[in-house]
Amino acid sequence: MNRVPNRILIAGVGNVFLGDDGFGVEVAQRLAQRALPQGVQVVDFGIRALDLGYALQDGYAATILADTVQRGGPPGSLYVIEPQAEPEGDAAEMQQVSPHDMSPDSVLRYARMVGSESKIVLVGCEPESFGDELEGEGRMGLSEPVAVAVDKAVLLIESLIAQMADSVDLMSEEG
Repeated sequence: MNRVPNRILIAGVGNVFLGDDGFGVEVAQRLAQRALPQGVQVVDFGIRALDLGYALQDGYAATILADTVQRGGPPGSLYVIEPQAEPEGDAAEMQQVSPHDMSPDSVLRYARMVGSESKIVLVGCEPESFGDELEGEGRMGLSEPVAVAVDKAVLLIESLIAQMADSVDLMSEEG
């Protein structure tokens, strides 16, 4: 594995065709337009969970995921979650994971199984709707409470980057 302990990955995850599931994608797009410290890479992974799994093997010191999470709070609520460090299931079960069925949870299990040592933090937003109220058709665009939460999530992630920067000694990729 290529250890580059001075980089932070910001990963936006979600499906823009399923309403509020596009939260992580919108957060990544907004962060990509901001001035961030050297060594911070923002990637909109969308629904490419397998690509995210591979990226987690690239030796980032820390990874911040932006995605929707359902925890029962009011729509637009933000959560900072540190997922468990140990993978669930055995190696044989993880080798059978289909790249088309990978959720952020299975990506994290996969990353741990292949030895990723990246500190992982999830900035999650409580969704209002995935657009399935339209007979399963989905819809583009975030609900109002989730759209309002995007700017708050951007500020929260910038705060997390600042907190992490001291411990990972951020610098450019050239080192």
